[in-house]
Amino acid sequence: MPWEVVSASLQGNGPFPGIIDLYGTGGGLPEYRACLLANYGFAVLALAFYGYEDLPKEMKEFHLEYFEEAVNYMLQHTQVKGPGIGLLGISKGGDLCISMASFLKGIMATALINGSVANVGAVLRYKDITIPPLGADAKRIKLTKSGIVDIVDVLNNPLEGPDCQSFIPLEKAECRFLFIVGQDDRNWKSEFFAVEGSKRLQAHGKEKPEIVCYPGAGHYIEPPFFPMCAASMHLLVGKPVVWGGEPKAHCEAQIDAWQQIQAFFHKYLAGKPSGTSNKL
Repeated sequence: MPWEVVSASLQGNGPFPGIIDLYGTGGGLPEYRACLLANYGFAVLALAFYGYEDLPKEMKEFHLEYFEEAVNYMLQHTQVKGPGIGLLGISKGGDLCISMASFLKGIMATALINGSVANVGAVLRYKDITIPPLGADAKRIKLTKSGIVDIVDVLNNPLEGPDCQSFIPLEKAECRFLFIVGQDDRNWKSEFFAVEGSKRLQAHGKEKPEIVCYPGAGHYIEPPFFPMCAASMHLLVGKPVVWGGEPKAHCEAQIDAWQQIQAFFHKYLAGKPSGTSNKL
């Protein structure tokens, strides 16, 4: 695989705490967050999983062995400190990170930005395990006053009926979790997912995850000072959808979440506070 780790050149010669960074259903290979994290003492691999070079063009089925190869690559990389690595995922990248943490070795810390604890959008396979995608009902799609699609109620409840099979067994994970939640997320019910993930972890005797909620923040919580994405095309829906968020609250959430994420990884990957500022 032509993977390239962005190393933290501004922080010395390394090795550095390692992170794999995944984005969502937009596909491709966004690298800006990985590059920014590298300035704060991390070695980061921005990992594409579809819609890039020779990867699948559509999001239909994922094999966790591909992600396992990326984890092993990081664990063996000379610029990665070890003994384990961290995962950072937003949206669909979030539930992929939870799946990686649940089934793969070497994960010490997993941070989710408005992620799901159920497998969404595509079948997930790993060895003899198959996790179906969470069911959805297009009849629950609504339109906003401006005529943009609102999909927040489309997904089924992963606690009910056959949809329980889509709930990712995160209790198998041997890592710490951080859930970053925008309480005005209109993509899906991120706070519900975080709370249910916390309940399941604690029911199996695992550490309670950190959940940081931001009133007025929407789905795409990006690094500080990035413009809020209020609505855009959703590749699975095939139409523009509303992502939620009130501009001022969303901006403030991005600034704080950036600090929370760095502090979390420094604590569980490097064993020390981050000491970073709000600046990019």
